[in-house]
Amino acid sequence: MEAGLFPAVRDVSFDIEVGETFVIMGLSGSGKSTLLRAICQLAPPTYGSVAFRGENLVTASEDRLSELRRHQMGMVFQNYALLPHKTVLENVAFPLEIQGAAQAYTAKRTRELVQLVGLNGKERARPAELSGGQQQRVGIARSLAVDPELWLLDEPFSALDPLIRHELQDEVLRLQKLMKKTVVFITHDFDEAIRLANRVAIMRDGQVMQIGTPEEIVLNPSNEYVANFTGNVNRGSVITVRSIMSPLRSPAAGGPKIPGAMLAARAAGVVLEAGRDGVVVDEANKPIGTVSMTEIIKVLASLNGKRPIAKPGIEVGSS
Repeated sequence: MEAGLFPAVRDVSFDIEVGETFVIMGLSGSGKSTLLRAICQLAPPTYGSVAFRGENLVTASEDRLSELRRHQMGMVFQNYALLPHKTVLENVAFPLEIQGAAQAYTAKRTRELVQLVGLNGKERARPAELSGGQQQRVGIARSLAVDPELWLLDEPFSALDPLIRHELQDEVLRLQKLMKKTVVFITHDFDEAIRLANRVAIMRDGQVMQIGTPEEIVLNPSNEYVANFTGNVNRGSVITVRSIMSPLRSPAAGGPKIPGAMLAARAAGVVLEAGRDGVVVDEANKPIGTVSMTEIIKVLASLNGKRPIAKPGIEVGSS
């Protein structure tokens, strides 16, 4: 500030696990897109390090960064960034052509990806002939062409209408289940964040306010700012039974068995239909607690508490 500079991202430090979907969210100007660009070195940080599989990208050469972006990183932008004179197949194939992949492999890989994202029959269409959702599917397919280890998505659905946006969220969830990439997803929509994320980082004024699972953040917001994001969340779609159950005080009998990972909203229907408390079981089907309709309603209606802010480092691809 004293030097006439504005810090877009400051004091940010975290690890991202291999195969994790890590969502960075915040309002416009919070620094989330700048942070994403710092990860892939499109906006190199002025201080600190960004480690990818233990390699510090800040000190890597331009040739090395170019190699990593071509072979191990895929990126989806908000504005699609398709080449207007190329067909769907040609747009998807473009990264492989830049990489110098064999023509036969490029043709095979491109058709597989077009089918994967549900664009069969549109192979010869150009971007102007596609809807916004279809154009973004092309962008998704293109970003996956080189089979990247790290998949970066910068508010890819924010310009789309709610129905198409929800459809493409489903698509990301489906593709992630199939491909198990390490994903960094940027959004300003908390509902989108909790739907997609293994963990969420909430940013404000270039700083991370809290990092945690969607459930942790909803149950224990670290401050009032984070609590404001969770205030209108459908808690039944976030909170699991394990978080709200009572201890098992006697041998379980009679009540319906409810997996601890079941969402509270779904568990409410099970308990209501049975007319009695549910028995919460773990992955081995062993009873670990009980849950009543009263407990479910109480927790869904009113939540409070505090959670410590995550400790400070950025490392992508930690094992």
